[in-house]
Amino acid sequence: MKNKIIVLTLFSISMGLLETAVVVYLRALYYPEGFQFPVITLGTTILTTELFRELATLIMLASIGYMNGENKHQRMAAFMYSFAIWDIFYYVFLKVFLNWPASILAWDLLFLLPVPWIGPVLAPCLISLTMISIYIIMTYRGNQGFQVKLDKTFWRLTLLGFAMILYTFMHDSVQTLIELSKVDSFDLLKDIRSLIPKEFNWPFFLLGESVCVFAVTGLWRQK
Repeated sequence: MKNKIIVLTLFSISMGLLETAVVVYLRALYYPEGFQFPVITLGTTILTTELFRELATLIMLASIGYMNGENKHQRMAAFMYSFAIWDIFYYVFLKVFLNWPASILAWDLLFLLPVPWIGPVLAPCLISLTMISIYIIMTYRGNQGFQVKLDKTFWRLTLLGFAMILYTFMHDSVQTLIELSKVDSFDLLKDIRSLIPKEFNWPFFLLGESVCVFAVTGLWRQK
């Protein structure tokens, strides 16, 4: 079990480094003076490649998670752990190579599917820490001979909390989508320069995060 955790962690860190490498190249090409909003519109080929790269990354993280679990509960927890380690070390390596972000509250373009996700760097890191705690609880209690299950209560609370979190990330994109819909023809991803972060809804985000944390504590209390 210990070797599996080490391999899973090293794989996820390496994936974070690869993600950082791609972003370093993109920023050297499109943001030679440093990343900032509004973002630069990417060409169709680059944009399409980025979308498929994000999808491929998720598939690889899910695959290593699948191989590190003996049942569906452990596999899902391993995937979340892998995703979280990848995400955190992505920012660690960005700081090492580009000295960015200057602050954990710096705005970042987090994801592109199905619409761009935008938020402060601290927000996804908090989510990642929550996902790591799920894996730690399942691993620790598993070593005690108890099999923790991601039951219906866990998923209902987690999905509710995550939906609230997604709202905070996608709010600006959706608002821009509504404004662009008034134009005869538009493409949100191509007109991404219209996305300028305003004010992050921390209270609603923290409420959603609290719901997820409550779901995680339920795993510890399982009898």
